[in-house]
Amino acid sequence: MHDVNVMIIDDDDITLTLLEHIVDELVSGEILVFSSSIKAHAFLLTEDAQRINLVICDWQMPSVSGIKILETLRVKLEDCPFLMVTAMPTRDLVMSAKRLGVTDFIAKPFSSDELTQKLSTLLEKISPA
Repeated sequence: MHDVNVMIIDDDDITLTLLEHIVDELVSGEILVFSSSIKAHAFLLTEDAQRINLVICDWQMPSVSGIKILETLRVKLEDCPFLMVTAMPTRDLVMSAKRLGVTDFIAKPFSSDELTQKLSTLLEKISPA
């Protein structure tokens, strides 16, 4: 188990539940779950955002995109790992996200094993178990 705080943002309830379940198996810290990109973005603008160690975020959401979330995160926490979840990993998205400092991508649909492997790799870099 990794003692880290994870922020998960996805407007799809099924994906959000799956992400939360897998993260819960890997971390002992706090898991902040947002189905609203507006609320997630607002949280990142607060001082409480400083306690986040990892962000998992959908790219395409109504109101505030994953790219905007990443951009806001980089202003507050420039070294915080960011896993972008997307159903459409286009070249433009990948290039924009890389310019802003995305740490990794996972394409929907993904398997539990694939997500667990990506998260384990990111978590090992943050907080070796």
